[in-house]
This record gives sequence, structure tokens and C-alpha cells, in this order.
Amino acid sequence: MANVFSEVPLIPGDALFALKSRYLKDTRAHKVDLGIGAYRDENGKPWILPSVKEAEKLLQQDPEFNHEYLPLNGFAPFVEAAAKVILGEDSSALKEERVASIQTLSGTGSLHLAARFIKTFYKQSETVYLSAPTWANHFPVFEVLGLKTATYSYWDDVNKSLDIENYLKDIENAPKGSIFVLHACAHNPTGLDPTRDQWIQILEAIKKNNHLPLFDSAYQGFASGNLQNDAWALQKGVEILESPILICQSFAKNAGVYGERTGAFHVVLPKNSNNTKAISSQLAAFTRSEFSNPPAYGAKVVAKILTVPELRIQWEKDLITMSQRIYKQRVALRDLLVQLDTPGNWDHIVNQQGMFSFTGLTKSQVARLETEHAIYLASNGRASVAGLNEHNVEHVAKSIDEAVRFSIRESSL
Repeated sequence: MANVFSEVPLIPGDALFALKSRYLKDTRAHKVDLGIGAYRDENGKPWILPSVKEAEKLLQQDPEFNHEYLPLNGFAPFVEAAAKVILGEDSSALKEERVASIQTLSGTGSLHLAARFIKTFYKQSETVYLSAPTWANHFPVFEVLGLKTATYSYWDDVNKSLDIENYLKDIENAPKGSIFVLHACAHNPTGLDPTRDQWIQILEAIKKNNHLPLFDSAYQGFASGNLQNDAWALQKGVEILESPILICQSFAKNAGVYGERTGAFHVVLPKNSNNTKAISSQLAAFTRSEFSNPPAYGAKVVAKILTVPELRIQWEKDLITMSQRIYKQRVALRDLLVQLDTPGNWDHIVNQQGMFSFTGLTKSQVARLETEHAIYLASNGRASVAGLNEHNVEHVAKSIDEAVRFSIRESSL
């Protein structure tokens, strides 16, 4: 028995958290963290949203505030308000009571719950199609439950644009009833979203082929600064699709409550469906067997923001503050690279939106940025634009310029 676990294999550490660890150990004063996606202010510091600060004050002053267990489905004021945020205040699906919702452990927990729900009850397919590229954690979230994963075309690396032609072909060629994970806005890692016309084509192709859409919404309001704009594709899907729609929702980014693990999972059923209570009961059973009930504090904070009118107004201002600061840094970086006459076209940095930019930098260029310039970003060239500010953007631009020119010289030898 002493050696019963001696054959357990070592799994390499998560690449992004390993990147963060190297960044923290770096003693160079000019180091820049463009790795893990978390919003930073103009001085590179974590930012507690003013709406969150006020919500926490109200929560602490509430004589009914406590640390008791939540119900299995979560904190009801939060779950109900979250559904309205993502589906719209006037959602016909909500009015017709064909939405089953439950609180989750932020976006990743929501995806896990979606995967378990699919594995248990969806019999048409066990293949989940993910965009190429996609958020790295999408693969293990589904595969750990025995679902198969495949990819569909998304990023055109040559033109730094959406490969819409092959995207639609892949939807058409996938076996009928496949599961397609769609990024609601601010695609991770590219930051590149379809236009509204392209979204219509995508949704119509999903409908034609009877696929099951799963919208991953981690950045609503954070991408454009407008909640409705960032939910447009998802809400259009609810309007025109005839299949159920799964929605994984996170408030980590748009409320800045990363560590509070605040999210929700919604199952939107087609018209004339009446089994939302049965689905809710199954989701609650999943929760009970895995972690008993969800964490309360973040849900209560976000519920205040979503239901107290003055806090809701402040939150929407906060979303504009974050999205506009990030866009400003996109423009600054692009303009500096143009001024430096850095080889290549860098307009894609501005054409993308949300927290991330798929810079187009190669793995070797990224490695050089880290070793020679103390700039840390994912090896696939994904940069968290939130890590840029007026104090470091020039250093980043000059470093990218040097790394690109160095690689060109090396390749010519």
C-alpha cells in the first residue's frame, strides 16, 4: 500500500501560470506582464471597480447579510439578474419561462457544468467543436468528462482576419447535431469577432445543420463597453435558432471579481418547451454532488450591482472606463509600431477588441521578448492588452520591433 500511487505521472504545469511565476521572479525593473488576462489600471495595478466598492459597502451594511450556505441553484437575486443581463430585460425566452439557470464557479465552472450536462443528456453527439485557436482550457474542460474535441476554422494567420469561408464550411461538414462552442464577444485568444452579417451566416449554418450551440460569454460589456452590443450575437441566436442554446456566463472580467468565482449557466429551450424545472433539478443535483453549493460573497456583490439602479449605472460607466482604456492602448501600440516602421502590418491590433490581441508574433519572437526585454506573453503570441499603459507601451513597441527585426536577420542567414 505504501507505493500504491508511485506510478502517478507528473503533469506539466499550466503554461500561463508558469509564465506568471517567471514574471514574478524576474527582478528587472522594466518587466511587463501581458500574460494572464486580468484588467490593470494605468499604473499596472489591479483595479477594484467603483461599483464593486459601493456594492461591498451596501452588503456589509445590510442587517440581513450573513455567510450561510446558499441554495443548490445559487443566490436567486444574482441568478435571475444575470439571466436578464445576458438575454436582455425583454427576453421572450425569460417571459415564457423556458430558461433553466444556475449559479456556477465562474466561467470555467459553468463550462464544466455544461460539459457534464451534455455528457449526461445529449445523445446526438459527443464531439465538441472549438475555434482554432481557442482558449487553451476549453480542451481539458470537455475532455476530462470523456467528450471528444475537434476544431473549426477561425483565424486567418496570413491576413490576420476571420477565416469566415472555412468557418462556414466546417459547420457544414461537421456531423449533424455536433456541439459548437461560440465566443459571444471578445474572442479568446484572437480578440477578433465576426461582424453582425457574419454572425447571421454562422447562426443560419448552425440552424441548418441542427448543431447545438454553446455560447461562452466571459467578456460581456468588457469588449465594446456596451452590454447589449456585446450580447447581440447570443441574443440573435436565441431569436432565430430552433435548437436549445447553452450559455456559460462569467462576471470575473466585467465585474473584476476574478477570485470570487462568480458565474452562471443557462439552458435556453426552444419555444413550447416545458421541462425547465426538470433541467434545473438535474443541474442542482450536479452541484450537490460536486461542491454542495456555490460561493456566496461574489454573487451577493454582483447581485447588488445588477439590481440597485445607481450601482448598475456606475457599473456601466466602469465598463466604458475599462474598454476605452484598453482600446487606447491598442491604438498607442499600433501607432508606435508604425512610427518605428516595424516590418509587417499591425492594424489587426486595433481591429481586435476585448482584453486580448493575437499579435502574430512567433514563438521564437515571444521567447526573445521575455529573455531580452522582460516582456511576458503567451507563446502563441496572445497578449493581454490590459497590461499595457502609458508607462510601458513604448518599451513594448520598441522591444517588439527589435524581436521582429532580429528574427528576420536570423532567417536570412
